[in-house]
Amino acid sequence: MSKSATYKLSQPSRAGAVSWQLAQTLWVGGLWLLQFVILPAIGQLGLAPLLVEEIATRLVPLLVGMTAVCVGVQLVALLRGEGLVSLWRDLRGQLLLTVAVMALSYGVVLRYWPEAGQWLRFSYLVMAFCGLLLVLQPVPGQARGA
Repeated sequence: MSKSATYKLSQPSRAGAVSWQLAQTLWVGGLWLLQFVILPAIGQLGLAPLLVEEIATRLVPLLVGMTAVCVGVQLVALLRGEGLVSLWRDLRGQLLLTVAVMALSYGVVLRYWPEAGQWLRFSYLVMAFCGLLLVLQPVPGQARGA
């Protein structure tokens, strides 16, 4: 096989790997950065607690929405790289499905039962820790040992 044919065959897996890593960086980094760096930092600045709470109330749902979109991108990359069976049998697929369900439940609970702050916090933390576990997994299409 010529070099150009080999190069053309590797392009979709390369694009899938890049989109996987970019999406993962955006949503996992965003969740952890907001909850464990930005919100505590603005709380330390001496701003009024109600102002910090208002900032969190506005930013967290936007970030959860972005998480849902990025997880969708990662699901497509996983399906293209590993196939449909990977959604159920692969830890990456299970983690992504868990995050998708948590993001969906976050949106539904926020819309119809906004007083359920404990559930919103729980689903946010589940998404953050699933993201942390997902970071430790290999990119789809790459060998597990590499």
